[in-house]
Parts: sequence; C-alpha cells; structure tokens
Amino acid sequence: MDDRRHIPRRIVCLVPSLTEALFVFGVGDRVVGRTNYCEFPPRGVRKAEKVGGTRKVDVEKALALEPDLVVAVKEENTREDVEAFRNAGVPVFLGEPETVDGAVSMLREFADMLDAPNSEPTIEAVERVQTRIVARRPQRPLRVFAPIWKGPYMTVGGDTYVSDVIEVCGGENIFADRVRYPEVSLEEVEERRSEVVLLPDEPYVFSAVDLVDFHSLDMPAARDDRIHLVDGKMLTWYGPRMASGLAQISALLRA
Repeated sequence: MDDRRHIPRRIVCLVPSLTEALFVFGVGDRVVGRTNYCEFPPRGVRKAEKVGGTRKVDVEKALALEPDLVVAVKEENTREDVEAFRNAGVPVFLGEPETVDGAVSMLREFADMLDAPNSEPTIEAVERVQTRIVARRPQRPLRVFAPIWKGPYMTVGGDTYVSDVIEVCGGENIFADRVRYPEVSLEEVEERRSEVVLLPDEPYVFSAVDLVDFHSLDMPAARDDRIHLVDGKMLTWYGPRMASGLAQISALLRA
C-alpha cells in the first residue's frame, strides 16, 4: 500500500517533555528548533536553535527555521503562538492530555505522525507500569496534597494531568473538587487531612526549607513524616519519563 502522507522532517518543538520524546523515539535529528527549557537530552538538543520560552515564543525566529511541523500542548503553550504558526501555514501538533490514558494516546498519535521507529517500546513500558500499579492500588487511596507554587500556594484541581497521575498511583488529590490550578491556604491543607505531601521542584522549586511549613501542620502527613521532595518531572512530564515517574510516585504512596 502506498503511504503518501507527509512525514515531518523539520520540527520546532515547544514542549520540553516532547522534545525529549523526539530523541527517544529516534527522530531527534529532525528537531531544528526548541524552547529555552528543552534541555534533554543535553547533547542531542545542542544543534537545535532556541526560539524563546514555552509561553513566550519568538515566532518569527521559529518560522525562519522553515519548520514543517510545530509541536505544542494546550497546557504549556499559548493560543496566540499556536494560531500564529497556523496562520503562517505551518502544521501544528497540539496535544491536550489531561489524564495518563490521554497522554499515552497522544504519544501514540504523535509517534504515528512522525513515523518514529523507536516509539513503541517506550509507550508499551508506560502501559505495563500503569497496568501493574493500578492492579496494586490500595483499597483506600491516601489523601495527597501536591502544590505547584508558593506565594501564594497553588495546587492542582481534579481536571489536570497531575491529579490523574496521583489517582492512577493510588492517591486521592485532596483538592480534586477544584478546577485547574486554585490558590489554597495551609489551613485548608490541614483541614483536609492530607496523608502525603508531594513537593515538586518545578514549576516552583520546593526545597528542604519549605518542609517546615508542612511539618508544623496538624495532619497525618506531618505526624507520619510523609512529606516528600520529588522530581517535578515525575508528576508533570508526559513522554519517556512516564513509566519511571508513575512507578516512583506509586512507591511513595505505598510506603
């Protein structure tokens, strides 16, 4: 059968996790442009031009690279930038994953569009890990608080990818009744009786100095010493790190 579909050969990627995926999938040599935050794999991305931040793209600089595909996601990139590329006649792959299942489906669609030779082992690994940890989830999920910002504190609502990661891994997001990224107070965290606190290092860089805020609260997570500093990529990146991220978060919620 003659497959006459267009296979992208010059890609500008505006999503750090998907830039990494392009290299793992075996098509990193097609990446001609990336954001300032697309840093992985370090040696691989060096040859690609930087075109600004994820939410502040230098569209003209990116267009000068003559891409035949721009990669973006609704969560990280702006509608204005996406429309600017489309108006210039450049196809845009726009991902919208809000769940782990949705991220896996997006990766498969992405890999198929690229005719990526090495994608299936990575995607299958995510599915195997997901199946295993879902089968081993505790009957009663632990109540989890995962802030993403401080000053003011902000967290994830029930309609976000991070919230679904927590659920898949055996937890219950204590602010799942909120939407998107609500501001919350430490008093609310205490009142909702968090049993586990996950403090990621992105987008806000939580560190050891922030632990005191939570250890001072009257809640199970503080009493049981279940306040963890974690790699934010385990919670937020969809791509090659998903299998490891799901496994590590699941382990924290079982320990």
